[in-house]
Amino acid sequence: MAFSNFTKAFVSIIFNKLYCLGKDNGFGPQYVWAGSLESGLEVASYDHKPVMVIIHKSWCPACKKLKSRFAESAEIESLSPHFVMVNLIDEEEPKSNTFAPDGTYIPRIFFVSPTGSVDHDIYNEEGSRQFKYFYSRPEHIAKSMRKVLQKYNKDV
Repeated sequence: MAFSNFTKAFVSIIFNKLYCLGKDNGFGPQYVWAGSLESGLEVASYDHKPVMVIIHKSWCPACKKLKSRFAESAEIESLSPHFVMVNLIDEEEPKSNTFAPDGTYIPRIFFVSPTGSVDHDIYNEEGSRQFKYFYSRPEHIAKSMRKVLQKYNKDV
């Protein structure tokens, strides 16, 4: 029993180390960012949390505008502890079409289930039907976050 508790504590420390290595890249230092998509997915599996993945570019005007709005959103901040947060900038963008089902525009925000599947059913319902994963307003992001939590039975 003691060994089992030690093992769980050790694994938790390792995951938390990986999880906390991420940079905010302008989205806000008040959030806990995973160090990479891979580490975020590992933490999500271990903690049974959904993942929010933001794909953006350093040179993108729409991304820069979203960053400040995101960083200032009290609503997103209050929901964020229920998620593993990942932001992928420039060359960190996944090459998989799973993260570009309707194009490679930016910024794009996806939600991933606690088991690691990209959930294409969660998108910006207030936005463009052509660019479903484009978000420009924090309240639309928060709406999708609440929908994810409801879908995966996570109490807020």
